[in-house]
Amino acid sequence: MVGFYNYTVILTYMSLVSSITGMFFTFTGHLSIGILCLALSGLFDAFDGKVARSKKDRTMDEKRFGIQIDSLCDLVSFGVFPVVLCWYSGMNTPFGMVILALYCLAGMIRLAYYNVLEEKKNNDDDDAEVIEQPDGRKYFHGMPITAISVGLPIIYVTSPLLGSSFPILLHGIMILAMILFITDFRFPKPTTKELMVIIVIVAVAVVWLMIRYMVRRHIITIPYFISILL
Repeated sequence: MVGFYNYTVILTYMSLVSSITGMFFTFTGHLSIGILCLALSGLFDAFDGKVARSKKDRTMDEKRFGIQIDSLCDLVSFGVFPVVLCWYSGMNTPFGMVILALYCLAGMIRLAYYNVLEEKKNNDDDDAEVIEQPDGRKYFHGMPITAISVGLPIIYVTSPLLGSSFPILLHGIMILAMILFITDFRFPKPTTKELMVIIVIVAVAVVWLMIRYMVRRHIITIPYFISILL
């Protein structure tokens, strides 16, 4: 069979499958489920590198394969999928189309550029995208494309408060993300504690979106949900 098959790639594959599933739900009008799938893709991606590095006897080909599938998965999950979500969220105008096309292009350029850097490194266990300072703090070159899996769920949670301003904010966020993907500045890499805080925040956002989705679909009612909590 073509490719490599072991536990080091499972989370990467799960991230891709989650995003494809989210697209299916988004196409059929279940936007909240789509946002949930985006958040799950981000969660899987946050730990796929740690799982891959846990296998100490990986061959060079296995390491290079992992780099390639990670970037290909990221392009679909955090490049194409957010474009689909935003299209169905109000960015379906000529101006919105231009922004989303450029967003996806910027994400692809970023991923391809750092694939080149990774290939040039002698030690494939090192991360070419990460700068380590003398104090031990690590930074990315610019904002990683996976950051959108945190930003969009949080924005969608606040959408009821924004009202008619939500589409404007959404346009602005996608423009900002596009610029930060390809701008070379030091973006702090989350520590383990910071990553856990981010996961909790996104989890709360996802739970809220699911509750709102079920209430809108009349799967549960607010009094029923309150009674469960009590």
